[in-house]
Amino acid sequence: MKSLRVMVVDDSAYNRRTLTELLEQIPGVVVAGKATDGDEALRMVQEVQPDLVTLDLEMPRMDGFTFLRLLMARRPTPVIVVSGYSNKENVFRALELGALDFVAKPTRTVTTDLHVIKEELAEKVAMVRQLTPSLGARRRVLTPVPPRALSALRPEPRTTTDRPRHVVVVGASTGGPTALVRLFRNIPQDIDATFLVAQHMPPRFTRTFAERLHRLGGVQVQEATGSHPLKRGEAWICPGGKCLEVGLDLQVVVKDTEPDDRYVPSVDRLFETAAKKLGEQCIGVVLTGMGDDGADGVLHIARRGGRVLAESPESAVIYGMPGAAERTGVVTAMLPLETLAERLVMWLR
Repeated sequence: MKSLRVMVVDDSAYNRRTLTELLEQIPGVVVAGKATDGDEALRMVQEVQPDLVTLDLEMPRMDGFTFLRLLMARRPTPVIVVSGYSNKENVFRALELGALDFVAKPTRTVTTDLHVIKEELAEKVAMVRQLTPSLGARRRVLTPVPPRALSALRPEPRTTTDRPRHVVVVGASTGGPTALVRLFRNIPQDIDATFLVAQHMPPRFTRTFAERLHRLGGVQVQEATGSHPLKRGEAWICPGGKCLEVGLDLQVVVKDTEPDDRYVPSVDRLFETAAKKLGEQCIGVVLTGMGDDGADGVLHIARRGGRVLAESPESAVIYGMPGAAERTGVVTAMLPLETLAERLVMWLR
């Protein structure tokens, strides 16, 4: 197995040392360089030629955001952000600037629960090994979106006539936050559909992510809590650590995990319950991600007359989930993300 060369960028000497120790415990990983800020990291990149960069965002001289913009312009490289729970908004900003994924520090200085960080780092390393060689050339930096006021986060009360003609269930994992931003940017406000999203993401991050999607200005996006009626023009994000189901009376319901849930949130569970309750009204969308979550779910959708779209290798950061869906033989179309969004809107018109 070829060694994976990693560069650690963090202004804390303790963090650099700890992350280096954790990374070098992962078979096949070599920490090839360490930098104290973005300015030093940029100078080292050409010399070190890393396969992966772990990045702190809050640093002196040149912060992580400036480093990301310059790195993606000069030498696109997979970047994993290492950030605390208190900086959730910064994490999503970094993902939109081209970072691949993130690991949440248990504390500001990575002083406790190191085994959890090690497991997550090992997962991210395995993910990077699955990337296609052309990933760097395909990293997309998203242009800023004018914010919609947070006061508009709560939708206005609607009547039962707002029940949607279609319900779109979306599953995503690695690379999903950026893919979902690109997808929701293309969804018009007056669309006659409800969107239900299962994105593999830790607890405490999904509410901030929902607010970020909401500010794109299209459909009303919220993190799901309890149960909610399905209404057109709305989108519900499954909270981290929970699962979403479509229940009785066409309600979207937040559920606790179950022993047979292989992934959390479970795309399969969302897809299966939506298919059973909605039949041909249900449209499934499988976006980028590791593993095969959603493959069983798309079979349920197809068997009940629904349609399925999946992201093609041209745009998927990780082709695991879309590829598993494709192998079922029931995917209606495999499309690059922008074309997928256009097709979806066409179906919903």
